[in-house]
Amino acid sequence: MSDHARPSQKEAMLSGEPYIADDPELAAEALHAAVLSERYNATSAADPEARRAVLAELLGELGEGVEVRPPLRVDYGYRTTIGPRTFINFGAVLLDAARITIGADVQMGPNVLLLTPAHPVDPEPRRAKWEAAQPITIGDNVWLGGGVIVCPGVTIGENTVVGAGAVVTKDLPGHVVAVGNPARVIRKTGEEEEA
Repeated sequence: MSDHARPSQKEAMLSGEPYIADDPELAAEALHAAVLSERYNATSAADPEARRAVLAELLGELGEGVEVRPPLRVDYGYRTTIGPRTFINFGAVLLDAARITIGADVQMGPNVLLLTPAHPVDPEPRRAKWEAAQPITIGDNVWLGGGVIVCPGVTIGENTVVGAGAVVTKDLPGHVVAVGNPARVIRKTGEEEEA
C-alpha cells in the first residue's frame, strides 16, 4: 500500500481504527482543546454568558440550558455533544477520541469519567503508542452518581441510574438501577428497593 492510500492518524481515529494520538495533527487539536478548556475553567461563575460561549466553542453540540461546572477536561471537545437541560457537576473528564453523546436531562455527579480510548493489552503495540477508541452514549434522563466511570463502547439507556463509584464496562438497558464494579443491574427504576 502506498503512503497516499494510508489514512492519516486523524482519519483512523475518526473511523474507529487504531491510531497514534501524539501524531502532530491530533496533538494540535488536543492542544487547541486544552487551551479552550483552560479558558472555560477560568471563567467566572458570575458571567454565565461568557462561560457558555467558551463551552459552545469547545464542544461539538451544546443544548439549551446545559450547565457544566468547571473544571472540565476533554481530549478534543468537538467529539462531544450534550443535550438540553443536562447538568454536569465539578471535575468531569470526557475523553472523546471517539464520539461521546450525552442526551437531554442527564444528571452527572462530580468526578464522572467518560473514557472512549482503549489501549492494546499486548505490550508491543502499547509501547509503540497505538490506541483505539469506541463511542459512549448516555441516554436521556440518565443519572450518573459521583465518581462513575464509563468505559469505551458503552451505551446507557434512558432513565437509568448508575450508583456512585460504579464502573460501567458493558451496556446498560434503560429504566434500571446499576451499582458496583463492574456495574450490575440491581432493579428496575420505579421498583422499591428491598430492605
